[in-house]
Amino acid sequence: MIGIDVGGANLKVVNDEGVHIHYCPLWEKAPIADTLKPYVKQGETSAAVVMSGELADCFENKLQGISFIVGEVQKAFPGARFYGMDAQFHERPVPQLAAANWLASADYLRERYAGAILLDLGSTTADIIPLGHFGSLHELTDLNRLQKGFLLYTGMLRTNIAAILQSVDLFGIPTPISSEYFATSADAHFVLGHITPDEYACDTPDHKEKTRNASLRRLARVVCADLEEIGEEGALQIAHQVYERQKAMVCNAARACAMAYGAQEILVAGIGARLFARELGAQDLNRELGPVADALPAFAVREIALRNREFSH
Repeated sequence: MIGIDVGGANLKVVNDEGVHIHYCPLWEKAPIADTLKPYVKQGETSAAVVMSGELADCFENKLQGISFIVGEVQKAFPGARFYGMDAQFHERPVPQLAAANWLASADYLRERYAGAILLDLGSTTADIIPLGHFGSLHELTDLNRLQKGFLLYTGMLRTNIAAILQSVDLFGIPTPISSEYFATSADAHFVLGHITPDEYACDTPDHKEKTRNASLRRLARVVCADLEEIGEEGALQIAHQVYERQKAMVCNAARACAMAYGAQEILVAGIGARLFARELGAQDLNRELGPVADALPAFAVREIALRNREFSH
């Protein structure tokens, strides 16, 4: 069986061979079916699926996005089953399928870590989930989660610097930043050594190379400067302040959730697991689960389908 998580930017697949992450932006007419068909040729016949890509702005509304994703997956796996916000599997596009990927992670982990909070920090968002309150999580929309502090739109790769900071202290001078899409969190984390070149797994804002110097140039541009104007030191000052602000946002939200729900432990998954587990004194699920922690919903929905014997009847 294959586990699939269809996000707005990434298509994540988990099978017996491991984790496979494909950059597959839906707003650019992502070839979901073509990306999945090679797995059919490898002998996979069943697919358990979660999604969050229905929110992409190429769709008129969420249900249109759900219908598109279901249709594309079914071109490769006609018998695919889709996990919904009611914690049930479905065979047709229904509203409950919207953004159920995080609930699948909670469903998989909730018994083993009933007293914990899960922080899943990915390329685009941070999901904060009180695992001991699974029943109360059913049917929560992304709007509900934003309002409750369970969803932060900040991530390790795709977040516009202008969504993290409004100004920086540059050589001791308060400096507003441009709201243009000049650099992302990936540029900051890359130059600080938090991610590797291979982990910079998204397009760059300027569609240019993913090198340290190119990232420094993009960071300089957020204060309307060339790298030659502020130097590497100035660009690194920006990167450090991006990280400090993002760290405060994520860690404060995770700690607030843990306090509100009396959690005894914080677990961290996703591309940001290693970095933020250290900052929070939390457990890095990569150490327990291995690489699948970077694609936790895809792994989780596969395990839930196996647990429920979804394809045995």
